[in-house]
Amino acid sequence: MSFSNILKNNNISLWNKAHVNHPFIIGLQDGSLEFEKFKYYMIQDYKFLIEYCRVISIAISKSFDQEIMSFWSKLLDETLNSEMALHESFCLDFGISKNELFDSETTIATKSYCNYLLSTAYKFDIEYISCSLLPCQWGYDEIGRRLGKDNQTTSNSFHARWINAYNVNEYQETTNWLINYVDSIGQKVDNKRANEIFQESLEFEFLFWESSWNSQ
Repeated sequence: MSFSNILKNNNISLWNKAHVNHPFIIGLQDGSLEFEKFKYYMIQDYKFLIEYCRVISIAISKSFDQEIMSFWSKLLDETLNSEMALHESFCLDFGISKNELFDSETTIATKSYCNYLLSTAYKFDIEYISCSLLPCQWGYDEIGRRLGKDNQTTSNSFHARWINAYNVNEYQETTNWLINYVDSIGQKVDNKRANEIFQESLEFEFLFWESSWNSQ
């Protein structure tokens, strides 16, 4: 079994709790998610993406060869200059203003998740940084693929547009690279520590969905 799948299977109950069975995800899938909950999520996700870019920047600085540095650099460019712009455009289309994105308070759940990723990035080498980012990247990829095949949303809804945004080749290619990289380091890292980092990131993923679902 690949190292990435070992990490996932070690934490499969939490994985399903966060990425499969969470009511926020189910609400996206069947179109029942209320807009106010989605709006809350989009604002917090914007805050998260800013700090996510800082984590990627640290990953670039700790990369030890050109291929890995190139991957993280590409991801930083796509996130900072493309995904953020699309995020802002998406929000405007559904009535979420730039002022709301910029001026809204960052919640405890968002701060905690970001602080965890940043502290992990500062403390550990690139291999462990990759393990900390895998639950988010891989989780969204799986959600996008699954909901892209099986959803009951209307084509012009915010539910459908969000699903379509994460069910694209570009995102899936990035996920595949990160999975393959994590698979390649299984013999090089402390597996227990890698699992702990993966698990803790997954816990923060769950808490982020929880915060969005409860709008607090």
